[in-house]
Amino acid sequence: MKNKRIFSLVTCLCLAIPAVFAQFNFNLPKTKNTAPIPSLQRVLTIQDMVHEYDLNPYTASYNSEAQLFTALYEGLFSYDPITLDPVNAICETYKISRNKMRWTFTLRKGLKFSDGSPLNASAIRNSWLSLLATKNAPFASLIDCIEGAEAYRTGKGSADDVRIIVRDEETLVVHLTEPTEHFPRILCHHAFSAVSKKKNVFSGPFVISSYSNGELKMVKNMNYRDAAAVQLPGITIRQGDDAKENAHLFNTGEADWVTGDVDVEKILNKDSINIAGEFGTTFLFFKQSKKIWNTQEFRTALLEAVPYDELRKDYAVKANSLVYPLSGYPSVIGWDDYDPEDALELMNIARKKVGLSSSDILKINFSIMDLDYMKSWAEVLKKAWAPLGVELVVSVDGNFTTYVNKIKNSPADLFMYSWIGDFADPTTFLELFRSNSTLNVSGYKNSRYDELLKQAAGTAKQKDRFVILAEAEQVILDDAEIIPISHPVCMHVINTNVIGGWKSNALDIHPFKYLYIKAEETDVPNLVSYPLQPLPGQGRLPSSRL
Repeated sequence: MKNKRIFSLVTCLCLAIPAVFAQFNFNLPKTKNTAPIPSLQRVLTIQDMVHEYDLNPYTASYNSEAQLFTALYEGLFSYDPITLDPVNAICETYKISRNKMRWTFTLRKGLKFSDGSPLNASAIRNSWLSLLATKNAPFASLIDCIEGAEAYRTGKGSADDVRIIVRDEETLVVHLTEPTEHFPRILCHHAFSAVSKKKNVFSGPFVISSYSNGELKMVKNMNYRDAAAVQLPGITIRQGDDAKENAHLFNTGEADWVTGDVDVEKILNKDSINIAGEFGTTFLFFKQSKKIWNTQEFRTALLEAVPYDELRKDYAVKANSLVYPLSGYPSVIGWDDYDPEDALELMNIARKKVGLSSSDILKINFSIMDLDYMKSWAEVLKKAWAPLGVELVVSVDGNFTTYVNKIKNSPADLFMYSWIGDFADPTTFLELFRSNSTLNVSGYKNSRYDELLKQAAGTAKQKDRFVILAEAEQVILDDAEIIPISHPVCMHVINTNVIGGWKSNALDIHPFKYLYIKAEETDVPNLVSYPLQPLPGQGRLPSSRL
């Protein structure tokens, strides 16, 4: 997902927050496990950043939408609120064939969409086929492991050839092209939810009651399969990018949870500030469209000249590779070697190879958003690459909502991404650069890389599979396709002594189904006696999340 999460995307861009790290405790406040009390339940209010929600689960790719869709949609599996492991949802049970190429899902009986229409195996099949048929659906290629899916998605096959078979309305049989051990993790993603063909019909625990002027209201879906377990009668999401005002709204109880910009110094109850690392990476990447910069030798020269300590100095969790470190995942040789002399030598060799003089000025266009931290990156790179005879040209292309969508048609050579994994597996990062992936916006192609991903998909043991995936990551690092910068950090302001069911986790996904109101138990003395700050003026920069 782009860091919203994301961003996803889906889509967050990671702002430097070292001061926050120094000032606040990472340990979440200890809370008692209390059962929900019906009389306490009320509408939960969330303060989010200002942006237009993409309400189509097939095309949405930002983290803010991923969070929202935990309320509106559900598929065969959903996320565990703590571990984010797959939890059976629409699927009651499943079994895998001996060769691990056929998955048989048994669905719960009598399920309904929010309008009362049947939610069955046919609905799941139709949803997945609609996803594959949707143009620019970023996550569609994640189910290329299904027989016929890639051919149908790319216009080379028909829907009838996709081996998603409805045996009966409670049984769905899926045939794969290769064993895919992490298939249930993929299916947790909102893109593979049960989606009705009718508008404003949902499969999740809530439905939208209204959406206007940046305020989205949801109420409980009484036809939801597990409606009795949903405690909140509704959720309201409001938007605002004024950090001081957002702190004021939280302090006065007008917002229960702030997930957008907030002035942490103004928050009265500091235990409500929750900071955690995310399963993501912020990096720059080259678009494979121009003769010079789609050549590995030229890119390697550029990367050797980058002063990584300077580029990453403001980030609490620095990154030198693509895949966020996972338990059991082998280490790779990342990018942190700064050697301007070697860089110049490599550049001269690359120039000579294609017949360019050392005096020829090469231009590289860096597409950024109008944000100070991205401008600071540009200054670092411009200064580093000038001795190589490379002129960095900066173009400002949109805001955090439109930037990614402009990459495909942009003439620029270098872009940024902040990617949050959609499931705890290296492939959630590596899929970004697979040749035929719907997530590949760079145009990067490497047959060895693709072959390794295919080989890993057919490997049953996770340890062996991780070794192969690490080798694939090493290919893309050695190709100098990316410039890793940081692993994002997320921050939320929410009092978990008041809001139950909210847990910090690496994907920064907090399923709405599990949230409830509980009795307040705070250790902050005389909280209401603190003088409230006056509301500030407008004009804050947009949130750092893509």
